[in-house]
This record gives sequence, structure tokens and C-alpha cells, in this order.
Amino acid sequence: MRIEELSILLYRLGNKRTMATITEVKFHDITIEDKAWMDARFAEDGRNACEYTFANNFIWRKVYQVEVAELHGCLVIRFIENGSYCYSYPVGAGDKKAAVEELLFQCKKDGIPLVMSPLSEEDRTCLLRWFPGKFLIEGDRDDYDYIYSREKLATLAGKKLHGKRNHIARFMDAGDWEYEPMTDENMEECRTMTYTWMRMRSEKWNEEMEDEIMVLHEAFDHRKELGLVGGVLRKAGEIVAFCMGEPLNDTTFVVHFEKAYPMMQGAYPMINQQFVQHECGEYEYVNREEDTGDPGLRKAKLSYYPEILLTKYVATESDVVYADRETDGEAIQEIWQTCFGDEEEYIKFYLGHRMTKENMLVIYADGRPVSMASFLPVEYLCEGEYLDARYVYAVATLPEYRGRGFASKILNFAKEKYGEPLILSPADESLMQYYEKLGFKRAFPDTRSTMECAADMQALEIKDSEPFPCMEPITAGEYLAVRDEKCAKEGYVRWDEDAIAYAMELGESCGGNTVAVTCEDDRKPDKQEKRDILMYDKEDDTLTILETTLSKECLTEIMPQLLAQTGAKQAVYGQAPGMIWLPESVHGERISTDGYLALTLG
Repeated sequence: MRIEELSILLYRLGNKRTMATITEVKFHDITIEDKAWMDARFAEDGRNACEYTFANNFIWRKVYQVEVAELHGCLVIRFIENGSYCYSYPVGAGDKKAAVEELLFQCKKDGIPLVMSPLSEEDRTCLLRWFPGKFLIEGDRDDYDYIYSREKLATLAGKKLHGKRNHIARFMDAGDWEYEPMTDENMEECRTMTYTWMRMRSEKWNEEMEDEIMVLHEAFDHRKELGLVGGVLRKAGEIVAFCMGEPLNDTTFVVHFEKAYPMMQGAYPMINQQFVQHECGEYEYVNREEDTGDPGLRKAKLSYYPEILLTKYVATESDVVYADRETDGEAIQEIWQTCFGDEEEYIKFYLGHRMTKENMLVIYADGRPVSMASFLPVEYLCEGEYLDARYVYAVATLPEYRGRGFASKILNFAKEKYGEPLILSPADESLMQYYEKLGFKRAFPDTRSTMECAADMQALEIKDSEPFPCMEPITAGEYLAVRDEKCAKEGYVRWDEDAIAYAMELGESCGGNTVAVTCEDDRKPDKQEKRDILMYDKEDDTLTILETTLSKECLTEIMPQLLAQTGAKQAVYGQAPGMIWLPESVHGERISTDGYLALTLG
């Protein structure tokens, strides 16, 4: 028996389903004859995503090589994306779990991971419950649908849409315009308009736009069979814009195409409003599809203020997956407490404030997470430019699962997945050596020092004539502004305001505080420019200076006051050592060996 045959047999036996129930999934090219049964499956789910119509799949069939199959009472769509097979999540009232199991088997047989897209929030939840540790599920922002209130699109009421009303008014001021439904009689004019539109866009022309025009003409050719509804806008008798779409479900109409001459002011908002007014009156919502990551299109669609920005996910079969707080929380807490010894209160505080759906990676074994690492977004200042980066935190593997390379597998996966610099602060020298083997370089020096209370208090008598340090409350935004101003240099690690707010709250929960520091004789109208920052926490009789922009001399001056206020006997200050890994895209950049990390959110 060949190895691949043995692996398939083992998969069948381990899947708790008989071999007789596992059959090869039979996909076929989508044709117009598939419309009836596919419409029935779509209706059973009533989804709001724009992909879930027969027409949308049919007109794009040549571009994406669309195939369909009915599996366990569900519709499954297969298409080519980026050169590889991708499958829709099963649609319909059938057995979705069984359908996914069939797809997993088929992809294993073909030697490829199963990739499914798009998934709803509910689909994501089901996959996590049915197949724990099996799928890496991540949001695809470029694919999010923009769903609007039909009434708001029709009336454009309110201050936010004042600009749209102005554009429409200018279009209407010149007069000589009319709206009419798309019909067989004006179809050829619409085709002609698309060719003119193409010439106007020649400077920005690309393969994707060429595909879209081909698909658009497919929609023209099969408009009646597909149940598509269109509307056209004329100016001086000439078609200058048109829209085309269809009902998506009982509450939502989806607009597949919207074209207007780009140089004609107000043509786009005018056709948008007129089409909604005339063709979408019985629907509550209008789905205007995704922005595909195009900055201009994203700006335009956001400018109409969608009621819903519909999240859509991609699920990829993977050994390394994102942790989910609901399903994996207890296992993560076990790993954390076992490996780090932190209190349950702190772990829950971190998970509740900093864990997201896509920033903690885990590996499953024996049905549960056994290895983990967090990857928190930061920015890294390199050659005068801020690069998106990730701070690596809480790398841990349960003792009984160590020696299998799980941690290094997660880190190597993260390098590929994020494609961004990775920054971390190892706890000791042995870990520094471990990370060096994984390609990390030392980039943040160890500057930690200790101040003993007795010596400093005795040596530094505060005289009445000396300025008295003043410590004042400070917001996260103000703190970040001072930090950026005084700490930014080559190799600076920048946190966002939410991370700063988290660090401040964490410090307070540990008996610490975050303050702005000034002196009485410097309190002038421009004192904002002279403020320094100080963040500290306290454990037992030790004060830890998490971060400050005060000089060593100024810190020494303020320390007696601070120790007296907190009741601490000693203070630890300075940054722990840190390391960085750079992707190939920035390998040519100079790596600072004297970077600024300091605030690690630990």
C-alpha cells in the first residue's frame, strides 16, 4: 500500500465515519441550469454577503473557474483564487459539518489544505466548535461588504451626507436629465457607454478592470435569465451612468455594478440615489459589495456611512491557529499559570484587554491548546520610517509537550503570516541564545539598575530652596505624545494609544501610577512642552519604573518623594534587553543595536 493510500485510510478510520460515507466530491462547471437548486440553497440560509447569489457566481464563472456541487443537502462552490482552490462555506439547510468533513477528506486526498471563503461570524463559531485547532480563521477587510439603509441612500438626509446632496444638486441644476429602467431597448447604449468609460480610465487600466468589464457584459447577455435589475441615467439624451443588481434576500438588495463617467460631477451619487429610489423600494438594506482594498473605493463607500460593515472570514486548514477566547480561554490560562506562575486575575485582565481574534497563535495537541504566543501590533522606527511590527509576548508550551518544536513552529509561522518585524524581550540569557538560533538579533540593550532607599534618602536631603517635583495625572493620549517626542530615535518601538491606556490601567491595578512630572519653578503657560512622563508599579517593597523620560539625575531627585509616597524600599528602573527579527523586505535596512523598547506591557 502506498503512503498516500495509507494516510487516506487512517483519516477515514479516525474521522468516526464509515468508509462508505466518504465519497469523492463531484464538482461541475456552473451553468444556467443550476439556478433553481442553487437559489433554493441560498434562500434556506438567507445570507447578507454579496457572494451568495446565483447570478454573481455565474457571471464570474470564467474569471474564477467556478464549479458547484451539492453535498449533504448543502451547496458548495469551488473556485480558483491566487492560483489555488478555494471553497465556499456550505450553504443551505443540510448537514454543514458533514459537508466540511467531506471537503477536508477531499483536500487531504489532493494534498492541499482546505481553504474556505467567505465565512460569517456564525460560520466561524461553528468551525471553532466542530473542528477545534483545525482552522486558522482570519478576517479579510478588503472583502467586507458595505450595507446601507435604503432610506438613507434614497433621501441622503442629515449633516454627514450634505456633500452628496450638493453634488446631486449641481448635476440637476443644468437640467436635461432623466432616469429610466434598464431594458432591451437601451442595452446596446449601455454597452457603448462601458467602452467610452474604459477609454476614460485608460491610464489606470489593469487586468482586474478588464475582467470586470467582461463580467459586466456577461450580466448584460444574461440579464433576464439571471433576474438582474438595472437603471440608467441620461444627460442630454446620452447614457452617462447605470446600476445593476438583484434581490439578495427578503430584506436586502445587492448592487453588483455601478458605472458613471468620472469627469461628470454628481453622476455617481445621482445614479446611486435614483437607482435606490426606483428599484429598491421594498427592501430595508442595500449591499454595495466590498472595496477590494482599493483606497479610493474604500473612501467613497465609507463616505456614505454604512449601517453595517459586514465582516467576512477566510478559514485555512493549519497546524497553527488563532486562539479563541471563548473556546480556548481555560486552556490558555492553564498554559500561562503553569509556565509563568502569574495570578489568575492578571491573566484574565490581559486576555480581556489585549487578546483579539487574530493576535494569539496556538498549537493543539490531544484536543486542546498546548503551546501559545501573542503578537501585539506596534511600530518600529527604522531608517526614519515607521514600520508595522509585532511585539511577541507570552511564548509558552506546557512542560509535557516541550521538545517537539512547537514554540519555534509558532514563531516561524508568524514570520510568514504577518511578514512584519518581530520584537521580543527574553527573560534570561539562555532564551536570548534560543531566539538567536531562530534568526532574532540583539537590538535593545539591558539598562536596568536598582536604587536602594536608605542610601538615596540619606544622601539627598530636599532643601526648601529647591524646586519641589510636581506629579500630575496624565491621559494616555498625552502620555503617548510626550513619549513620541522624547523617546523616538532609530530603533524606537511605538505603542498605540490603546496599548498605553492598557499599561496605565495595569500599573494602577498593581499599586502603581502614571503621571506627568514638572517642577514648581517651571510651571509656566508652556509647561505642556516641559512635562516628562513616569509610569511605575509596586510589588511588595519594590518599585518598578516601567518607563520614564526623566533623566537619571531628575529621577534620582524625585525618587525619595516617590518612595516615601508608595512605601517602597527600593526602585528598579531601565529597560530589559530585547531582540528583533526582520523580514527579507527590510533586511537591507540598518538594525539599531541601541533601540528603545522599555514599555513591554508585561
